[in-house]
Amino acid sequence: MADKTLNKEATHLDETTWGHRWGYRDTRFVVNSDGSVKVTGARYAVSGYDMPGFIPFLEEVLDIKFDLADVKPERADKPVPPPIVNREFVNALAAALPAGRTSDDARERLLHSHGQTTVDEIYQVLYTHLDRVVDLVVYPQTHEEAADLVRLAAVWDVCLVPYGGGTSVSAALKLPADETRMIVSVDMRRMDAIEWIDRENMRACVQAGITGAHLEARLAEVGLTCGHEPDSMELSTLGGWIATNASGMKKNRYGNIEDIVENVTLVTPEGVIEQLTNMPRVSMGIEPQWLAFGSEGNLGLITRAVIRVHDLPAVKEYGSYVFPDFTTGTAFLYDLERAGALPASIRLVDNVQFRFGQALKGRPTAQEKLMSRVQQTFLESIKGFDLRQISAATVVMEGSAAEVAYQKAEIRRVAAAHGGVSGGAHNGQRGYMLTYAIAYIRDFLTDYHIIGETYETTVPWSRIHEVIAAVEQRSREMHREFGLPGQSYVSPRITQLYHTGVCIYFTHGFSARGVEHPDRAFAAIEHAMRETIMAHGGSISHHHGVGKLRRDFIPQTLTPAAMELLREVKDAADPTNVFGIGNNIFAMGERETTDFTDDTD
Repeated sequence: MADKTLNKEATHLDETTWGHRWGYRDTRFVVNSDGSVKVTGARYAVSGYDMPGFIPFLEEVLDIKFDLADVKPERADKPVPPPIVNREFVNALAAALPAGRTSDDARERLLHSHGQTTVDEIYQVLYTHLDRVVDLVVYPQTHEEAADLVRLAAVWDVCLVPYGGGTSVSAALKLPADETRMIVSVDMRRMDAIEWIDRENMRACVQAGITGAHLEARLAEVGLTCGHEPDSMELSTLGGWIATNASGMKKNRYGNIEDIVENVTLVTPEGVIEQLTNMPRVSMGIEPQWLAFGSEGNLGLITRAVIRVHDLPAVKEYGSYVFPDFTTGTAFLYDLERAGALPASIRLVDNVQFRFGQALKGRPTAQEKLMSRVQQTFLESIKGFDLRQISAATVVMEGSAAEVAYQKAEIRRVAAAHGGVSGGAHNGQRGYMLTYAIAYIRDFLTDYHIIGETYETTVPWSRIHEVIAAVEQRSREMHREFGLPGQSYVSPRITQLYHTGVCIYFTHGFSARGVEHPDRAFAAIEHAMRETIMAHGGSISHHHGVGKLRRDFIPQTLTPAAMELLREVKDAADPTNVFGIGNNIFAMGERETTDFTDDTD
């Protein structure tokens, strides 16, 4: 028996977002008068205290001197061109949808015209301009309204762009500059209801516009969880997870998005694609619903999905371990995966990110200073660790008391075999929760002429260190080639484990003070880094998707026959290219040639 539809949760925190920048308006990194850094608000564990080590750490790793008075000015008059209006479509839409479902407000149009890709989108909207802006924003609230919208767009030759949380970092929301039709952004976030819960069979039908934070909060009210926790879960949506084939931090326990979703409803111009029954698994031949996974807005609107849910874990515990170096930490992960005792989440950071975590701590008390000296003495003098080499793993264990106890014992055993030292539950929890706050750092650093991005890849176990070394070398080479100040920040972490390999997540950045066209320089370097990753055995992406950012690498990923098959699928589902955002293989051949060494306007 299915439970009744859940009501929307009343949130306790202000959910007003920055808009173009990342995250909530109550949260930002700011510099105090004494040069320490503070996170405003009370949303995260790092909020509300001074961090005296933050700026010194950045100065060291980037080999620069911070000029706190030199703030890069954001463009105040962000240009929004007049909309292209398809009058027949607008009139038909007004007749079909209830009032209040559309907006042609200039600010709303601009906000819906980009994702969160640093160079291709955020840098442009903040400091220069976007080449193309959507002409109208539509907010459907039911599956039927979404279907009507798609039907009318096909009739009147309008381009639709699905919009979820706006968190894409693959330039997937960047609009084709040469699109002459009216472009309509379809904001799905009003479609955020849990339509039903089947408690006996542990599944739920959920509208695609719900954010991860709201999904988890509403499921928790009835003792359930979905378990999908990407770094962006506060803002990203279920439909966006499916469209990008996403992964979450707790995939070891709950699976990636393709493991969580049983059924998808995809509205295309040629009709609705979905399975007619919800089943744990079925052998029915080719399943068309899987076309929605990784579709990146090219085929239609994802309006709802049936997902697997779980009882809230009886026990949740955190842990952390310190290893002599990253290579040893990686060997620990390999043996732990082979032992079959993976916790819900386990992540390994290198020494740079380990020290960054220390820089995000507040001013220590006298007792904390004493304990720090004791710990340092133990690691250096007794264990023989070099504090400039050590790496750290953060652990989240969920399940029954017996499950967690078993995981904890196995993790302790395998860590000890690799010389690992426990860092305690507090550091494990802090390291895990830091993920949500760190995303705000990019915008803070951009104000001070530091440009950066994250990118990820899947790598076989046998090539982890080869890929990391190649990326670091290529970064140094490109840094010299472009004559950039200081040195680059390149830091890997291993975030997901598989039987045959891992996901490596790189953070990369550099100071661009005094650099002409730093966005062009960064784009060229990022492209070269992805080239290097793939040349040494890495994948095009693990969970960010392809979008437009990585379209040049598709020929290294798919055969010509595979690409032609996908094009024919597109022609069958969307023959007039209503969903013309042009991502993945549908972006190939559309990219203008850019000479990144040209410093002329």
